Amino acid sequence: MNNKQRQVLEDELALMANSQDVLRYSYDKCSKIGKAGFYEPDQLELFESLTSRFARTSDLLTQKIFRLIDKIDLEDEGSVRDRINRAEKKGLIDNAEAFIFIRELRNRITHEYIPDAIQVIFHQVLENTPILFKTIKNVDLYCRTNYLFE
Repeated sequence: MNNKQRQVLEDELALMANSQDVLRYSYDKCSKIGKAGFYEPDQLELFESLTSRFARTSDLLTQKIFRLIDKIDLEDEGSVRDRINRAEKKGLIDNAEAFIFIRELRNRITHEYIPDAIQVIFHQVLENTPILFKTIKNVDLYCRTNYLFE
């Protein structure tokens, strides 16, 4: 890994840590509310923040971090599914299918407008956010072990 790649990796890891912080803030607030059939407007606002931060964090992982790790490891770029499968092989994620579901959930977040479907999305985001937290921990450990403490 060259110095430019090292700097880009350090910058991306810092962005990932910041993304995790704001995601955790929203997740903690929404976890206290929990799954419901109806949300008050102020609760909807909190869940909208959570889903937005969930989508951004999952994008950061799949579109930037996994891609950068593949580039450093001299892997072919391939599709998002390819990146996710390689991330599983490297131990960055525990289960590729679970992360593919997160990717699909991210896509539904950005395109869904039906209120009943949005509530289902809120519930699925609550269930899947801990996977993002664990992935962030795995990525940080992997990068620091394999690249930053050489």
